[in-house]
Amino acid sequence: MDLKILYEDKNFIAINKPAGILVHPTNISKEKTLVDFLFKKYPEIKKVGDDPENRPGVVHRLDKDTSGAIVIARNQKYFEYLKKLFQNHEIKKTYIALVWDKVDPPAGGAKGIINKPIGIKPGTIKHTVHGGRMIKEAVTEYEVVKNLKLEMENGKEEIFSLVKVMPQTGRTHQIRVHFAAIHHSIIGDPIYGKKGNPFGLERQFLHAQSLEFNIDENKKVKIEADLSDDLKNILNQLEVI
Repeated sequence: MDLKILYEDKNFIAINKPAGILVHPTNISKEKTLVDFLFKKYPEIKKVGDDPENRPGVVHRLDKDTSGAIVIARNQKYFEYLKKLFQNHEIKKTYIALVWDKVDPPAGGAKGIINKPIGIKPGTIKHTVHGGRMIKEAVTEYEVVKNLKLEMENGKEEIFSLVKVMPQTGRTHQIRVHFAAIHHSIIGDPIYGKKGNPFGLERQFLHAQSLEFNIDENKKVKIEADLSDDLKNILNQLEVI
């Protein structure tokens, strides 16, 4: 697999992760992962992390079918540094998502905030804002970029919102669960979204657009990942309202 390297220095690398690839191995999957593809060029990551055997160099994760910017530590000292930044919410994360219908506040208006604790739904691997177990605080800030429509063959219109999302916490499936909770689920989300979509998209329209943080005491960096072609093609089909 040809991975797009967004940034590289002696301490870490940043990659534009494609959709459809796991970040690291799991107990239930034997498929090739992002770190497997990185081992050949960056073998040093095999010894980095809290659990280097299973999550080498991995400081944070993206869902398998979420694309975009992710960082991998190349040494233990920098792993600890990045881990601390994430724990202290000192890394600004920005995602792009396409969701169903018009979202409030409207484009050009104030930012919206979803503040709903997330737990695990009993008896499943699904996450929920409706109680559950292992409940944790979760806060998502968002801004509507624009409202869009698609003219259907039957003459009806489907309405969507393109949103910029800034999660303030880092819970599993947080963005997906939060937008489903306010009845604006992400297009293509197979777990929390509506069944079917007019684009035939087989993964959620969710992309980690950028990460912004201090790489040391004197330098700040903003790592940006271009939207993948499958998502660009969908936006090209839509008309701004």
